[in-house]
Amino acid sequence: MQKKTPDYDNVFKTMKSKHKRMFIPVINDIFGKHYPLDAEVDVLTSEGYLTEGEMSDGSREIEGQISDFLMKIGSEVYLLECQSYDDGSMAIRIAEYAFIVARQFATWDIGHAVIPMPRFSVIYVKRTDKTPKTTTITFTFPDGQSVDYKSANVILEEFTREYIVEKRLFPYIPFYIARYEKAITSEGNIEAAVEDLEYFRNGMVRLHRDGELLDSEIIDLMGFVNTIITHITNGNKNEERLVNIMGGTVIETESEKLIRQGIQQGIQQGMQQGIQQGMQQGIQQGMQQGIQMIIEMGQDIGLDDAAILKRLQDKAGLSREQAVSYLEKYGKQTA
Repeated sequence: MQKKTPDYDNVFKTMKSKHKRMFIPVINDIFGKHYPLDAEVDVLTSEGYLTEGEMSDGSREIEGQISDFLMKIGSEVYLLECQSYDDGSMAIRIAEYAFIVARQFATWDIGHAVIPMPRFSVIYVKRTDKTPKTTTITFTFPDGQSVDYKSANVILEEFTREYIVEKRLFPYIPFYIARYEKAITSEGNIEAAVEDLEYFRNGMVRLHRDGELLDSEIIDLMGFVNTIITHITNGNKNEERLVNIMGGTVIETESEKLIRQGIQQGIQQGMQQGIQQGMQQGIQQGMQQGIQMIIEMGQDIGLDDAAILKRLQDKAGLSREQAVSYLEKYGKQTA
């Protein structure tokens, strides 16, 4: 029986909701488009799709389904499904999703309706002997006409790390490690996995320095990679080594950590010294911890002192003199 993989689904769906911009190069690569990264993207609701499920007694019921990703750029609608393994029901599910999507954009008049079907593709994280190269839905009509609704599938195992970085296919990076699942889970040789993870880390850091990856994007991507790693390793001896390549555990954003720590410190100090005084001290300590985190994160991803000082001024509102003082206080000393 195939292992259920909710972490794969959760990572894909979190990326689509938080970082839809990163999917524009994916759409361009799959469908031969040339949308700019600043193209307006609408993520469409995917609630309410219907499919039949078989009950334990052999009867069938109608179940609600949620498509992985519906994206509208200009007048074009794209449907992407992310699958861990090949699934015999995928073609019929795509047909169901596509028809309900098409209904939203249909035009009609007396005696005539135009139903525009969306472009679609299935992204397979893993490959087996049965994984299909294409997904085809054949519509047959009473007069004998037959029409194929067809699209090539994306099989991530066929992609090289170089191609993914070159084409900026960032949503594929967290799932790349799945090709090494057997070696990782059996605690075999994982040097190839380590080398690839280091390649992606260095590539993301470079693109972040060049302004092609936002702070939130690189942090979340590294966190997504680690989510998949911990799913695969499930606590075995390889987990710590692989997770540390991307910088340890998932990193909070600067604002989230500052707020959380300020509140926590404020509560603790408030219990000991009075609410008002404690909250003031807590906020002050939280700000200092937030500043320290900005410095440490910047050094971890390879920023030089000038870039870190600029971040401290932009994000923490410090003067240059204050920023220099904090960098001297909290920065890691290099030989």
